[in-house]
Amino acid sequence: MRKEILIPFIIFATMLVQTSCNKAPQNSNPLTEESKAPFGAPDFGLYKTSDYMPAFEQGIAEKKADIQKIINTPEAPTYANTIDALELSGRLLDKVCSIFFTLNESDSNEEMLEIENQISPKLTELNGYIYMNDTLFNRIRTLYDNRASLSLSEEQQIVLENYYKSFVRGGALLSKEEKKVLLDIDTELGLASIKFGSNLLADSKKFQLIITDEKDLSGLPEVHREAAKEAAKNANVEGWLFTLDKPSCIPFLQYADNRQLREQIYKAYYNRGCNPNQYNNIADIKLILSLRHEKAKLLGFDTYADFMMDIKMAKSPEAAKQLMNTIWEAAIKRAKEEAAELQKLIDSEKGGFKLEGWDWMYYTEKLRKAKYSLDENEIKPYFQLENVRNGAFDCANKLFGLSFKSRTDIPTYHDSVKIFEVFDEENKHLGIFYGDYFPRSSKRSGAWMTNFVNQLNLGEYNVRPMIVNVCNFTPASGSTPSLLNIDETLTLFHEFGHALHGLMTRAHYPSVSGTNVKHDFVELFSQIYEHWAMEPEVLKSYAKHYKTNETIPDELIEKIKKASHFNSGFETTELVAAAMLDMEMHNLTDYKDFDATDFEKKLREEIGLIPQIEYRYRPCNFSHIFNNGYAVGYYAYLWAEVLDTDAFELFKERGIFDPATAKAFQHLLEMGGTQDPMTEYRKFRGADPNPQALLRKRGLID
Repeated sequence: MRKEILIPFIIFATMLVQTSCNKAPQNSNPLTEESKAPFGAPDFGLYKTSDYMPAFEQGIAEKKADIQKIINTPEAPTYANTIDALELSGRLLDKVCSIFFTLNESDSNEEMLEIENQISPKLTELNGYIYMNDTLFNRIRTLYDNRASLSLSEEQQIVLENYYKSFVRGGALLSKEEKKVLLDIDTELGLASIKFGSNLLADSKKFQLIITDEKDLSGLPEVHREAAKEAAKNANVEGWLFTLDKPSCIPFLQYADNRQLREQIYKAYYNRGCNPNQYNNIADIKLILSLRHEKAKLLGFDTYADFMMDIKMAKSPEAAKQLMNTIWEAAIKRAKEEAAELQKLIDSEKGGFKLEGWDWMYYTEKLRKAKYSLDENEIKPYFQLENVRNGAFDCANKLFGLSFKSRTDIPTYHDSVKIFEVFDEENKHLGIFYGDYFPRSSKRSGAWMTNFVNQLNLGEYNVRPMIVNVCNFTPASGSTPSLLNIDETLTLFHEFGHALHGLMTRAHYPSVSGTNVKHDFVELFSQIYEHWAMEPEVLKSYAKHYKTNETIPDELIEKIKKASHFNSGFETTELVAAAMLDMEMHNLTDYKDFDATDFEKKLREEIGLIPQIEYRYRPCNFSHIFNNGYAVGYYAYLWAEVLDTDAFELFKERGIFDPATAKAFQHLLEMGGTQDPMTEYRKFRGADPNPQALLRKRGLID
């Protein structure tokens, strides 16, 4: 619901050469020039939207020239003249892609959305130019077939194997006619994915709940009233404005006494992309699924699920489904118990109605107060955004020796973005961190991590990464600073865990550096970092009351601890249901009569999802799988959670900042995709991960 890592649409790993130069001459394109900013960081103040298409076109031309140079090399293929050359090719295109696609998600406009539509087919054509070139593939296949005699490092072996598999999966073994079909499929898929995302963004922004009668704000804490008043002022409307951005709609569902208005905003949120208007995604979903299945069949797989799982740790849909079913059994049992308890509360208040989805959060908050004397508004004053961020920084210092220095001389793309230089345990430059934490109309919802610059240490280049965390937290309002709830605090730590994975990488090849790992391994590093956020020792270091600077009291920490498993049935059920929906939609072999709405209803009946709980994402707003690279991958949060809970149990046994354990875990962070993840995890843990750890963490078993 809140956590993801952005996988942008780019050809190879994103990287940017760290250099500086004189100011670009008049009429030149600053995107194609070397940056004058510190560390060669993107100089956003110089870029105009009109610069992107010319920069893309030049970048594509240079990429093709680099590829052609490899193809025309008269010497027999070597690792250096083929694989190294591929890794270093197209640096300008990587730069433009990293900047454009990151900003298109976090600070977009109509012109950028149009550029995305224009550039998508060109990038797909470039992919075909690369992956379907017989001469280039034959060079790679020659190296792959003779890899045992090449004296390669483990990293080089993995990079070579990745290239070979990527080319095969990109159509290298197909006939000329089949390659043309695959290229057409990929082009259409790219455009359909963009349309899905554009529809979802437009439909989400279309909704506004404007309240003019203050009585309809009954139950809402003052801080959320102030935020709604500020939102209305910014939108030039009278009264109080609530939108479908999480910091706006979630508090309304938690606190608003007006049940009819809760129903209105609840249905608007879950119907994004499903409404009977020009932004409806139902037809696009069928098209995307049909094209993906056609692609899978063309490449020799029965289903798109089989095609995608072939390169995951889980290896098969069956393995992922086995894990999901195990968790589901415990989760749905607990969710039914929670629903019954909420219904009892409604009845005790003589509500006279049956619990519905728009009641769940509201009565959960009431029950939380009754059972644990825990009021979220009692908690939030201790979780000022800047303090929480510093808490995440402090954990990185205690675990890995990292330090952070605010930089105001590095350009940002928005005034609210904060930038920090990161140093390693030897006080050497490690990378640059951008924190972009507040919602705006130009930003999509959710939270994610991505790169402006990827790490590279190859040949003459030694480039450190530039990492971005993007979130949507409630901004400051009046005299009240940005205050986070527990879920948002965990989100900040989660995304910063991804950031550490990107910052600490020590690979040579960009295609396996940082978060360029198997999809169901990547969430280990974000999810494990959440554990530190709520540890009493850590809480006392950063949870300070924003008015008094008082450290969070022990009795409040104890309340948070006791309530940590509260509502876990709901939280687990909605997540697993979405993961099942993703897997099952992609595990079909016939989409002729497919209808996403009917499919989700039938699956709901099959798995026994109770009516009071909705899928975390319905198909029509499931941007993870239809617009952001997580297709057949939403289960990865659960797969990685087995790893992260199992790993943190070791920290708990030895001490949450135990130096030896932290050092061993640091290897997993630094290695990126240069080594086999399960082999290295077993070395760290001394055994296979235990799935029971996940159920214990969520409080689903003792």
